This record gives sequence, C-alpha cells and structure tokens, in this order.
Amino acid sequence: MSRVAFVFPGQGAQKVGMGQDWAQASKAARAAFDEASGALGFDIAALCWQGPAEDLQRTENTQPAILTTSIAIWRAAREQLPAPDVVAGHSLGEYSALVAAGVLEFADAVRLVRARGRLMQEAVPEGEGAMAAILGLEAAAVEALAAEASEDGVCAAANFNAPEQTVVAGDRRAVERAVEIAKQRGAKRAVLLAVSAPFHSPLMAPARAGLEPLLEDTDFADAAVPVVTNVDALPVTEGAASREALGRQVDGAVRWVESIERMREEFAIETFIEIGPGSVLSGLIRRIAPGAQVVSLSETTGLEKLAVLEQESQG
Repeated sequence: MSRVAFVFPGQGAQKVGMGQDWAQASKAARAAFDEASGALGFDIAALCWQGPAEDLQRTENTQPAILTTSIAIWRAAREQLPAPDVVAGHSLGEYSALVAAGVLEFADAVRLVRARGRLMQEAVPEGEGAMAAILGLEAAAVEALAAEASEDGVCAAANFNAPEQTVVAGDRRAVERAVEIAKQRGAKRAVLLAVSAPFHSPLMAPARAGLEPLLEDTDFADAAVPVVTNVDALPVTEGAASREALGRQVDGAVRWVESIERMREEFAIETFIEIGPGSVLSGLIRRIAPGAQVVSLSETTGLEKLAVLEQESQG
C-alpha cells in the first residue's frame, strides 16, 4: 500500500453510541472500554453508548470518551491496518496518536485528558469566553482581524483547520467583534461555536499551568513512529519533546493545515486513515490535500473501504 498516516479526532467528534459497534464486534475494543473505566473509576462505555448527551458534552467527560473510543477502534482494527509511517491527532487527538505510537500508556492518557478537560473548563468562567469559525477567508486575513478585534479583549486564531477555515477564540466580546469584522470583509460564514470554553487561546494559560505538573509526573517513552505535533506541525520521536508539546498545545493554536502538509511533503503520505468517532478530519484533509486517499474508521464498515483501497493500490 502507499505511504500511510493515522490521524485521530479531537473534541466535537462525540456522539451517543460511538464505538458500540466496534465493541460488539471486537474483544479488543471492549477491553479498551473496560480498561478506561478502571482508570477513571466510572463506566465510560455507558456514557459513550447511552449518554445522556448533555453529560457526554461536558468537556471533562468528552475528552476521555473520544480518546477511549479512538483507541478501542485502533486496537480492534490493528491487525488489519497497514503500519503507519507517521501519526497525528487534532488537539485532544494528539493523545490518541501518542498512545498508538507507544509514547503514552493508555490508562495514563485517559487520566491525563480527564484532568485536561476539567482544567480547560475551569480556566475561564462559563459564558465569558467564546470561539467562532470563520470560513472563506485565508488564515492571514483571519489572524489580522483577530488582532483588530483584540481591542475588545483577547482574540487569537486557535485552530487552522483548512485553507479557508480558521477558528478564533478568546473573550466573548472580542470574538463577537471578530465575527462582525469577518462578515464585513467577505467571509462566507462567521459563526459562534457551541463550546464551553475558548480552547487553544491565551486564556487557557491557567489550564496549561495545571496540566504541566501532571504531564511531568507521567512516563513518556520515545515514539515507535514519528508524531506530528499540533503546536509546531513538526514530527517528534523523543518522549520529552512529546510531553513538552502537549503543555504548549493547551494555550497554543492547532496547526492542522501545516500538520497535514508536513506529512504530505516530508513523509510522502498518500493515504490518511482517520481512527475515531466521526469523520471531521477526513473532510478537512480532502480540502487541505486534494488527491490524497482518505478513509474513516468511525464505523466498522470503514474496514471494507480500506480493503478495497488496498486492493486498488496493489493493481
């Protein structure tokens, strides 16, 4: 098969029922849910499969739920997957990538993201922060209007998701101002997002300060396969570098466009396999890297599509 990257989704991919078909089909997937429940001290499978949705949407629950589902799918599909040449994850998804690369133990990762979610939620009182997606403007234009909106408070580019899809985050007044400016400057869409905190903005500094000691107390091994970090869009293999990047990621922007471009250019990646709930990353990758092969393993049927792709690549 062509050169392959595994990519893992972040917050926003969650939905009630996620991962249940995998757990029913695979003992390895079911065991992953059981292991995570043991590490967390509550039944994460019940939360993922039965909800209620409002509990699943709470950031401290969402993050371990998505990580657990992603690793359950990866473990279930591992024997049928080609070996990756590089891995990456969007925001929270970087923890899943580090588990797949052998850097983090799964139980440690689950506990870390549970704390990460709580710290991120507590960093800014609910209602005071906001995030907004701006579509149809280039990233540099969005950075410029965010700087202009900063007259009303903190506002910064938080997620570079696709060539003309950038998310800004910060103080609510400033983000609302950024939305107004974006509309004036011809954005196709500029909308506030239904999120509970201004993730990946400078306002997350308290969350970073709370998380870094927990990261320091956790073992990080060197990676078996390079991991492209969100915060720098650079491949790392040293455990210490992975740990340090996770700290900076909390209040730093997610450089997803650059990360995908890095994998295409430096690793000659032709096929991206999205492992986890939903297919948000697959859609973004098609816009960043037209012509790349993209497969989502959100559902068990994804393995059939992957098998077809492998057959086609072999002639």
